[in-house]
Amino acid sequence: MAPLSRKTQAKNLRNTSIKAKVALSKANHRSRTVSSQKLPLQLEDDAPDFPRGGGRSFRKEEKGEVEALLNNGIEVDHRLVEKRKKGRKVQKRNLSREDDLGSLFGDGITGKLPKFSNKITLKNVSPGMKLWGVIAEVNEKDIVVSLPGGLRGIVRACEASDPILSGELERDAEKNFLSSIYVAQLVSCIVLQVDDDKKEIANRKIWLSLHLSLLHKGLTLDIIQEGMALAELIVWVPLRSVLNLLKDDLGCDIGLREKGSSEARVGQILQGVVTSVDRVRKVVHMDPDPDVVSKCVTKELKGVSLDLLIPGMMVNARVQSTLENGIMLSFLTYFTGTVDVFNLDRIFPSPKWKNDYSNNMRVNARILFIDPSTRAVGLTLNPYLVSNKAPPSLVKVGDIFDQAKVIRVDKGSGLLLETPTIPVPTPIYVNVTDVADKGVQKLEKCFKEGSLVRVRVLGFRRLEGLATGILKTSAFEGSVFTHSDVKPGMVVKAKVITVNRSGAIVQLASGVKALCPLRHMSELEILKPRKKFQVGVELLFRVLGCKSKRITVTHKKTLVKSKLHILTSYADATDALVTHGWITKIEKHGCFVRFYNGVQGFAPRYELGLDPGSDIGSMYHVEQVVKCRVVNCIPASRRIHLSLNMSLTREVGVESVKPGSVVAGVVEQVSPHEIVVDVASSHMKGTISLEHLADHHGLATLMVSALKPGYQFHQLLVLDIEGNTLVLTAKYSLINSAQELPVDATQIRCHTTVPGYVCNIIESGCFVRFIGRLTGFAPKSKATDHWRTDLSEVFFVGQSVRSNIVDVDSETGRITLSLKQSLCCSTDSSFIQEHFLLEEKIAKLKLLDSEDSGLSWISAFDIGSIVEGKVHETKDFGVIISFEKYNDVYGFISHYQLAGTTVENNSTIRALVIDVSKIERLVDLSLKPEFLNRPKEESLILKSAQKRKRKEYKKLELNQVVNAVVEVVKETYLVLSIPSHNFAIGYASITDYNNQKLPPKQYNNGQSVTASVVALPNPTCGRLLLLLKSLSDGTEFSSSKRAKNKSSYDVGSLVRVEITDIKPLELRLKFGSGFHGRIHVTEAADDVSSDTPFGDYRVGQTLSARIVSKGSMPYSRKGSCPWELSIKPSILKGSSHIDGLIPTEGFNYSYGQHVSGYVYKIDHQWAWLTISRKVKARLHVLDSSCEPSELEEFQKRFFVGKALSGHVISVNEEKKLLRLVLRPLAVGFEEHNENDPYCHPEFRFIEGTYVGGRISKVLPGVGGLLVQIDEHLYGKVHFTELTDAWVSDPISGYREGQFVKCKVLEIIRTANGTVHIDLSLRSTSNDRHDLSLTAHSSGMHSSTQHVDKVTDLCPNMVVQGYVKNISTKGCFVMLSRKIDAKVLLSNLSVDFVDNPEKDFPVGKLVSGWVLSVEPLSNRVELTLKSPIATSGPNPDASSLNSIIVGDIISGKIKRVETYGLFISIDKTNVVGLCHVSELSDTHLVNIETKFNVGERVTAKVLKVDEERKRVSLGMKVSYFKDGETMQTTSTQSLDDGIEKNSSVAVSQTLLQRTSALIDNIDLEAESGYHSKLADFENRALVPPLEVPLHDMEIPDNEEDVDDEPNAANAEIIEEKNKKRAKKKAREDREQEIRAAEDRLLEKDIPKSTDEFEKLVRSSPNNSFIWIKYMAFMLSLADVEKARSIAERALRTINIREESDKLSIWVAYFNLENEYGNPPEDAVMKIFQRALQYCDPKKVHLALLGMYQRTEQHKLASELLDKMARKFKHSCKVWLSRIQSLLKQNSDGIQSVVNRALLSLPRHKHIKFISQTAILEFKCGVPDRGRSLFEGMLREYPKRTDLWSIYLDQEIRLGDGDVIRALFERATSLCLPPKKMKFLFKKYLGYEKSIGDEERIEYVKKKALDYAESTLA
Repeated sequence: MAPLSRKTQAKNLRNTSIKAKVALSKANHRSRTVSSQKLPLQLEDDAPDFPRGGGRSFRKEEKGEVEALLNNGIEVDHRLVEKRKKGRKVQKRNLSREDDLGSLFGDGITGKLPKFSNKITLKNVSPGMKLWGVIAEVNEKDIVVSLPGGLRGIVRACEASDPILSGELERDAEKNFLSSIYVAQLVSCIVLQVDDDKKEIANRKIWLSLHLSLLHKGLTLDIIQEGMALAELIVWVPLRSVLNLLKDDLGCDIGLREKGSSEARVGQILQGVVTSVDRVRKVVHMDPDPDVVSKCVTKELKGVSLDLLIPGMMVNARVQSTLENGIMLSFLTYFTGTVDVFNLDRIFPSPKWKNDYSNNMRVNARILFIDPSTRAVGLTLNPYLVSNKAPPSLVKVGDIFDQAKVIRVDKGSGLLLETPTIPVPTPIYVNVTDVADKGVQKLEKCFKEGSLVRVRVLGFRRLEGLATGILKTSAFEGSVFTHSDVKPGMVVKAKVITVNRSGAIVQLASGVKALCPLRHMSELEILKPRKKFQVGVELLFRVLGCKSKRITVTHKKTLVKSKLHILTSYADATDALVTHGWITKIEKHGCFVRFYNGVQGFAPRYELGLDPGSDIGSMYHVEQVVKCRVVNCIPASRRIHLSLNMSLTREVGVESVKPGSVVAGVVEQVSPHEIVVDVASSHMKGTISLEHLADHHGLATLMVSALKPGYQFHQLLVLDIEGNTLVLTAKYSLINSAQELPVDATQIRCHTTVPGYVCNIIESGCFVRFIGRLTGFAPKSKATDHWRTDLSEVFFVGQSVRSNIVDVDSETGRITLSLKQSLCCSTDSSFIQEHFLLEEKIAKLKLLDSEDSGLSWISAFDIGSIVEGKVHETKDFGVIISFEKYNDVYGFISHYQLAGTTVENNSTIRALVIDVSKIERLVDLSLKPEFLNRPKEESLILKSAQKRKRKEYKKLELNQVVNAVVEVVKETYLVLSIPSHNFAIGYASITDYNNQKLPPKQYNNGQSVTASVVALPNPTCGRLLLLLKSLSDGTEFSSSKRAKNKSSYDVGSLVRVEITDIKPLELRLKFGSGFHGRIHVTEAADDVSSDTPFGDYRVGQTLSARIVSKGSMPYSRKGSCPWELSIKPSILKGSSHIDGLIPTEGFNYSYGQHVSGYVYKIDHQWAWLTISRKVKARLHVLDSSCEPSELEEFQKRFFVGKALSGHVISVNEEKKLLRLVLRPLAVGFEEHNENDPYCHPEFRFIEGTYVGGRISKVLPGVGGLLVQIDEHLYGKVHFTELTDAWVSDPISGYREGQFVKCKVLEIIRTANGTVHIDLSLRSTSNDRHDLSLTAHSSGMHSSTQHVDKVTDLCPNMVVQGYVKNISTKGCFVMLSRKIDAKVLLSNLSVDFVDNPEKDFPVGKLVSGWVLSVEPLSNRVELTLKSPIATSGPNPDASSLNSIIVGDIISGKIKRVETYGLFISIDKTNVVGLCHVSELSDTHLVNIETKFNVGERVTAKVLKVDEERKRVSLGMKVSYFKDGETMQTTSTQSLDDGIEKNSSVAVSQTLLQRTSALIDNIDLEAESGYHSKLADFENRALVPPLEVPLHDMEIPDNEEDVDDEPNAANAEIIEEKNKKRAKKKAREDREQEIRAAEDRLLEKDIPKSTDEFEKLVRSSPNNSFIWIKYMAFMLSLADVEKARSIAERALRTINIREESDKLSIWVAYFNLENEYGNPPEDAVMKIFQRALQYCDPKKVHLALLGMYQRTEQHKLASELLDKMARKFKHSCKVWLSRIQSLLKQNSDGIQSVVNRALLSLPRHKHIKFISQTAILEFKCGVPDRGRSLFEGMLREYPKRTDLWSIYLDQEIRLGDGDVIRALFERATSLCLPPKKMKFLFKKYLGYEKSIGDEERIEYVKKKALDYAESTLA
């Protein structure tokens, strides 16, 4: 068909448009004239249709055509109205045509704007209309979309995404279809089809499409611009997505490249904003960020047409006018659209909503729908939709709200209500027709705004977030309102509306419809349902179920009138519950009964109350209602066991008989299928099915034919109890194994063989049952050794089988079996023995009715005896022999047994009996010479019953393997002779339990076979029974040559093996037909106890073993298969789980587990062990013992084959390698190994334990020893921990490589991950000795023990130690590893010491006396002088008892600290502390400048702590009476003072600058002091002395405290003191750290380059030392050397120590700033380098701090500009920028604030604005600060923290009027009581600080008024 011309197309389009508009006008007119009538419940909007208004005007010719059509249409409509409603006035037929045209076409005809907004309903939806919707429901085949106006549309699955994909991509898109669409997703769609008008309006459907090709029709690459929002369809993840079918004139696809959508899926539709357009490559780059898309506003486009508008597009619109039910907007220059009252920007528009919209008002709106035929556009201002989010759905259909508030009353339309839902209220609109059951004339009179009404939710418009409601009283009546109210089992009253062949459709009072199926219309079958159910009749029904709004009911009287419990779920099915149900299916073994809501149960045959042998169908039929009882229920598996027998009583004896017990019984009745037995012991009846009479199916059939009532079974096994009937079996295999048969799954063990019987066969496998209902499943792959398509060819129901347990699922209880003959072959004689026993029983039963004497003839034909007979007849197949004494017994000699002998008829012969058939009364004879020519004495049979075994049997043993010859081939067994044992006669079965139905292997007479002896002749069965080897190998039934060559052995098989070789760690074996294997040493016994587990075995010995795995052995020959076997008793007995022995990739070994193994390799470092066949282990020499003598003989103690046990300390899963330790692991080691114990060997060492070690290095001087305690772990032995006694040169007795016994003293783990372990070689280090103080004549205390704690020392104690280092001022002595004592030069000796280094070398043992001890600072001072030579103070005066609180003492300042003075009290050895708060009545800023060491002072004793030996002193003037002043003398102690040189001064300067810069860095993740100073704090921190609280917390302004008038201010003072104490604690902490650093340097300050080098080598990561080193070089004027040290420090410090590296960079900045040439360029070079290694933000802040400190304002300003661009999300950067501007008094602060708010994240705005306002109050203009606070409080009026900050700033300025006004505002708010209490408390505190009593009372009164109003 040729395409139409453009002119024709335009004409058709114009005609269509005109007709559509006329139709809409007619519909509008008809809606106003036709009376409202009640419609079915639906979600569509029931409001009257309003014609669309638009901006397009008609041309003159169009206007004429419309008027003509309107005239005709309106006249017809009015005639119809006149006929229906008489008496209507004529004026209504003459409605103003001008009004209609105006409302429809606007000013296009009349020059007036439309009166109503555009709305869509089912009447005016047309194909091609574009709509915006929200996904309401996602099904497997379609999607339900909620559309504007409450309409609902359907999207088929094929219309969900564009069909542009092919191949795998298309399949992926279909697969991800449901996953990419979700409920509440906003989508743009286009109408494809609307059902024709013939259908009812409520049933008409709108069919939609989501194809982008239809929505974006006409979109080309030229039109796409940046900032445009479009939809995209993903066709490839992760790089590319394609905008579907957007083709330009050249036909090229326009692609979109997606950014960072990790969750994108093929076929998913996303929205994105165009970021750039590559018109050359035709690629559009888009950003799918939802935040960006939600804020994207479509820009003004040139030449844009209506086709390019897409629903959901956001536009900037201008209000053009207000309409009756909405507003008109103009947008994108050319278009106009309307917004109805339900889509305004307010969820609850007030009655005067029109006043909120003035002309030319700008708003953001989204397009709701577009009708191309009428060019009508609908918009929405809904805040949720404008934000591109679906409104919340907080109500459900049927919900009732009793307190709904009337918001607006629309005259003649309806009511708008507000319902109290959480978290936001939900609007509900009630149509005028749903207001009351009777019509309401005037709504405004019946309902007032603000009144409360009761409403029920009728529907919900998802897109608008608007619910529709109903106020009618009838809506609240009845229990069913919607489908959700219908519950299974409830009785309802409904009216029949339709009856057909399938049933009846009934309708409830609320309009909900249900189906009553034909089978549920009556108890009996209904032939003519329409006569039974008449349309319009109301009947009672009971709900059967409700699924997916489909309700089914029943009218069966028994169910409807039932008073029993209603069963609607499996969880409700409790035991013994009685209820009604109906039968749905009847089977042979029972019937299925259904209940409500799809619940179903099963009643087995024995629970139906039937008589034995009766048919179920004779009593029950399908659909019959039955009364049943729940026996048991398993809700998890949805199974219910039912009983139709209501009686719960059992017969006597039921409890005594349990499944698995063996009973006896007498046959009562015999039928072809089962035998009824009377069990006398339980007075119960039992049944034996035909299959359960014997293990041999053929003999079972013979048994049934021979059984007669009265026959007694001596042994029967109870399989199950069904009601009062026992299910019995006579199978010999089950009865013999009755004790071993499992009753439940817990008794089953894997890889054991259990007898059972086949209970069912399906296509995928067969089920095997044991006792009761315990059933296992054998999959098809595990049922036979060779693949079988049909298992029914192999097994039959009831067959006896032997099953191998493969797996037991503990959760589900499912048992997986294997029935392969290779795994489940017989191992005993039970199968063939039952054949002969049963044969004898059948023979006896057949003789019961005959006059025969019985089986006495058998005694004359014993096996192996020689008998005489006469040749009766000669046949082709052999010779028949008759016997003179027994006329009915015949003999038979086959041609093979004639052995070439010729016999004649009627001749007498002598032959050997080789077999006897008791049923057929036939004897097999042989004339072979080897039988007849045996020695006479050996051929005679001993008649005695006790000696029935022949002599040749005495040589045979059980399980002996013999070679036999086939003599006779029977149907089921072979008669064999054993030539090696005097041709003994034996019998072997050619079939087994699991292969009875398979065709047996063909055997020939004279064939040699291999068999094993399984039973010797005994009184029960006088035959020698054998087991064929081919039967156990599984090759008996192979169907091909390849199958015969293939091994049938599998894991779990029990085989006989022969030892071929014995190795230390394995036995090499052979078994079967050329198979080889081994027994690993770990598979020889259950426990590892013997060093020679193979000592009792010899080559050639045969034994039984079980296969545990297929191995890979290097010595396996070609064609052989290597195997791993086990001879563990537990595995041979089947009592051990061998699945754990099968090697797997993952093994279950854990840290600390105890394992055992054997040594297979040894060297000087390691012993290698084998734990299992695949798992190895190794033992380090140091882990074998802690005794040196044992460590020396490591290789002698552990030899190959030695058994060892140890604990696992490391696991290498990849190599299957363990690491062991022999010593027991210490208690509590688990606590240290929770995270990863295997990666950190130090975790297994516990402080206080002894370990073995090897000296790795002897450190020089007094460094001690470095001892190896693990493979890669070393510990250090301090010089004082080498020997028990104090000896000279203790290190001389040790050498490298020597084994030692060590004790772990301490394990230190640093922050950077390194571990330091302190060890001790002293044997007495574990003993705790109290340091006894022995009194000498001189009054001194002595101690020769090692001192570990400073608290153990006291003055005048005698101690020993080693000299650590020596200098010109004295030496340091090591008392222990943690305590060093200082000895001044004057205390070294009584005599003059000329050369201290010579007289006191390092390492010398010295003895001394303690002079003083400072436990807090860990300082000890000694003297090496004799106490007799020293003139010390009176010893009695040193006691603390001589110091009394309140005494005035004098003393000398011993040390000055930031937190106080240490004062040595005269005439005592006591040192007291005067805290900084006790120095003066006024606050002292820097006490170091006011007091000097050695200065004499006077103080008052404040506190004496005798327990801690501490004295607190005070030096305040107020402590001394009569203005006594303290006299001090400035004397400097020469011994304690350390000379300050220039290097220290330069070092202090550099450190202070670095510290100041670091403090300014914004370390957001850290708080408190610098992290690296923790190292110095650990070594030199002196905690402050504990003093009473009132002594420490002295207010800064004591006058304020003293002037407090009463106790009412105590609370304010307490809060101030708390804040002041916290601030003071932080300052004290920092001062203590600085003091620690100073003391560290003062203690041993480096004075040369060598000393600094030594120090940096010992602490390479310590930036403090490196900076000191740089300062030292600067003091020598060597700038280049300082630079090199800085570079070296940057290379040396570990990369993980970021803070230390940053400190070096900051010091480098300072260095180049002072000495660089030029400084600015030099600093920038270092700065650029620092950015590559450290956090850029921290480096920028460090450089900024340096610029500001050195007042380089220009550089600081430039840097701040750069930082503001680079770190625009950092609040601190912007605050630094503002602070800089305020300090320079610059303008432009407001612009910086605006920029910051645009850049910073939303959650940082409050912090930034509040900090900016505080800066304005402090440094800038307070008015600007007030403006900022006021702006925040407008947005967050309830944040008391903002009010508090604001008030604090105003209080600081001191304007009382402003402060009180602000307090009044704050306390007038409606806040929670806790916040109001805070504000009133703050207000009261301020007034108290002013002292105005009137104001104080006023505030109190106001607070009381608030409290009273709150309580009221």
